[in-house]
Amino acid sequence: MRTYDFSPLYRSAIGFDRLAQLFNDAQRADAQPSYPPYNIELISEDKYRITMAVAGFDRSELEIETERSTLKITGRKQTEEGQRNFLHRGIAARDFEHSFQLADHLRVTGAQLDNGLLNIELVREVPEALKPRKILIDGTENLQLLDRKAA
Repeated sequence: MRTYDFSPLYRSAIGFDRLAQLFNDAQRADAQPSYPPYNIELISEDKYRITMAVAGFDRSELEIETERSTLKITGRKQTEEGQRNFLHRGIAARDFEHSFQLADHLRVTGAQLDNGLLNIELVREVPEALKPRKILIDGTENLQLLDRKAA
């Protein structure tokens, strides 16, 4: 596997250290575990859905937390009372912790657990101050939102 040196990026770009760190983390083979399996779906231009297969977990055993630009999903199985004798155990019931790096202005709007699938809805909400603006030449208004141009 090839490795890339991002140290020139650290020397010449200011404020992009988070991006370089994401590249470094993506290169590591053990960066993200494969359990539980999940899908990331693009619903529309600014809406996303993460679907995670969490069969065997109850709502009380799952925790979803966002901090800054990280979404963390944790599953902690409660210990079962009594000893069970399995002839074959193919259903994984181990604890997990999975983290996703979220882009700027992306926030979680809801989560649902249905038929063993945890669906987490995300939406990108760009603040008005950061949206593109059109500058009119010799106009009465100096700034006009591009969205308002159509109206």
